[in-house]
Amino acid sequence: MDLGIEGKWALVCAASKGLGKGCATALVKEGVNVVITARGAEVLEATAAELRKLGRGEVRTVAGDITTAAGRAAALAACPQVDILVNNAGGPPPGDFRQWDRDAWIKAIDANMLTPIELIKATVDAMAERGYGRVVNITSSSVKAPIDVLGLSNGARSGLTGFIAGLARTGIAARGVTINGLLPGVFDTDRIRTVSAATAAREGKTLEQVAEGRQRAIPARRYGTPEEFGSICAFLCSVHAAYITGQNLLADGGAYPGTY
Repeated sequence: MDLGIEGKWALVCAASKGLGKGCATALVKEGVNVVITARGAEVLEATAAELRKLGRGEVRTVAGDITTAAGRAAALAACPQVDILVNNAGGPPPGDFRQWDRDAWIKAIDANMLTPIELIKATVDAMAERGYGRVVNITSSSVKAPIDVLGLSNGARSGLTGFIAGLARTGIAARGVTINGLLPGVFDTDRIRTVSAATAAREGKTLEQVAEGRQRAIPARRYGTPEEFGSICAFLCSVHAAYITGQNLLADGGAYPGTY
């Protein structure tokens, strides 16, 4: 299927590895020009070299912290126009809410709620003027089914989800701009290894035991891959997804037990 986005420009945040890299890879394969960001310059450049080997869209890099005003300004300056925005940031650490002070909460909200909102604010009106725009917010399955040790993430990402539910249904919807959430379940990334390590320490298990238990709880009986996550993201960014907005799409191997 031709996704109809060849030649578009995309800003993909936290794209040096994991789910962000999966999204950037899928977009480049479709001929999209991408600006990818991450804090670690070395890993970011290695990822860019991989993407350039695909021989499709142009790939630019901006090393910096997207959760800061300076980091966002640098990323936006590197992108001639943002037709596609993929918001992504590393999740806050797991733990017990009794351990978190105000600073921990503000850091989580700043990274996982306010940063995406600032980037949307900086790009969405120009998208509407051009008559085409796609915003995909990578959040978490925890906004549908909270995860006990991820309270910071539960709170911050749910705040973003509520905000987007209103914004996506404003006048931009009639001007070719869609905004959706893409909610990953358990994927084979550094993030799940961090969470699994915390679970293993808390429950006195090995990482292998935790992984086996988690996979048994997923109807697909495996973790997802960044590549298949990226393909879902690319579809949401395509011309074929123009009638999908304000939605939260779960990619979790069937783990969420609800009907709705």
